[in-house]
Amino acid sequence: MSPAKVMLSPKERELVTDAGWILTKNRIIGKVYTLFGHLSEQYRVLWQQYPMLAGTGSGFHSPKISKGEQYRGLPWVMLDQPRHFTATESFAIRNFFWWGNFCSITLQLSGKYQIQYAAGLQEYFRLYPEKQACWYLAVGEDAWEHHFETDNYAPLSEQMDIVWTDVPFLKLAKKIPLQEWDGLTDFFERTYQEMLQMLAVSCY
Repeated sequence: MSPAKVMLSPKERELVTDAGWILTKNRIIGKVYTLFGHLSEQYRVLWQQYPMLAGTGSGFHSPKISKGEQYRGLPWVMLDQPRHFTATESFAIRNFFWWGNFCSITLQLSGKYQIQYAAGLQEYFRLYPEKQACWYLAVGEDAWEHHFETDNYAPLSEQMDIVWTDVPFLKLAKKIPLQEWDGLTDFFERTYQEMLQMLAVSCY
């Protein structure tokens, strides 16, 4: 029996014979790496301005940039800084580039760090309701999902009545469309500093 014939659509035939588009894609991914490397240096400086924040363990402040090809079928690049993950706790600020979709930045807390900061963060947003705009709170069951569909994230303003210390994990996130590429650096740096300010306030 002969193997099944694998057919290509006209569009697929066009792409499979054109190396240019994949080379362009690789250059773009390289530029995201460069962007995240620059951000890592800026984040290190910003973090030093908040000595009251948690985190002195091995690797806590070491940035990690990683990439892949198959988050929901599309390429991605990620920068974690700080990063602390164990089976029972997490403290991380995750920067995420998702091809064809958006960039996002997420504060992720669980375990003792969620207990330490969640109530203060929620009180911060209650005291300054105007700051709730553009923020999202994770409502999904999987801490490792990054999309912003309604089963994973909801506008923060709709989640102020729940108790943030009672949820399985706490993820606060903002996103920016890729059409606003020229504003990515400002978006990431501004939101990172805002996260550090919120965490510092919630210490008291």
